[in-house]
Amino acid sequence: MLLKRTSARTKNVPDQYRGQPGYGDVWTWVALCADTKLVACWHVGSRNAASANAFMEDLASHLAHRVQLTTDEHKAYLEAVEGAFGADIDYAMLVKLYGPEPESEERYSPPKCIGAERHVIMGQPDKGHISTSYVERQNLTMRMSMRRFTRLTNAFSKKLQNLQHAVSLHFMHYDFARPHQTLGGKTPAMAAGVSDHVWTVAEIVVLVEAEDRPAAERGPYKKRNSN
Repeated sequence: MLLKRTSARTKNVPDQYRGQPGYGDVWTWVALCADTKLVACWHVGSRNAASANAFMEDLASHLAHRVQLTTDEHKAYLEAVEGAFGADIDYAMLVKLYGPEPESEERYSPPKCIGAERHVIMGQPDKGHISTSYVERQNLTMRMSMRRFTRLTNAFSKKLQNLQHAVSLHFMHYDFARPHQTLGGKTPAMAAGVSDHVWTVAEIVVLVEAEDRPAAERGPYKKRNSN
């Protein structure tokens, strides 16, 4: 699933900054488990093959078993999925069909979806589970939870690094500290078996502080007592 977010639209980027990382359109790639609602991984970058490959390789490294995967029709997924998983995946694309663009007074609204086609790409995916509905709902959750994702405002991140940090904090809280009613009050991490309790914000802060803290210098060598 792809979510477009711009720090400055490509067409508005000054010539001296064009093509440089952190300038222009920025996309957030998200992988969501339909059963546990766990966001297994995410990637903030461009909408190109390099980002697709990095995203899929990261996803493959987090999975212990064969899974069924559904993506949209973005062409970069084709080689990225094959490169990361080989033939060890059941993969399908959901191609949505849209009507005409809205009239001028509704130009900020997306075109109406009038249908969808399911395309089996690899393996034997269950056609009844070929869907992007859950990750599209996660798209809304992300927009509602982070001010910088609000449309048509100046609340976006001014630096790519700030956006990456904000997205990471959001998904850490979403996976480990936010109980879901559909999961019986568990967090996605608990439903996936990678956590045994609902995390507090304080626990997340401790992780951030530990990451930022410089490694302690090694003390003098002490000979071990052989007795």
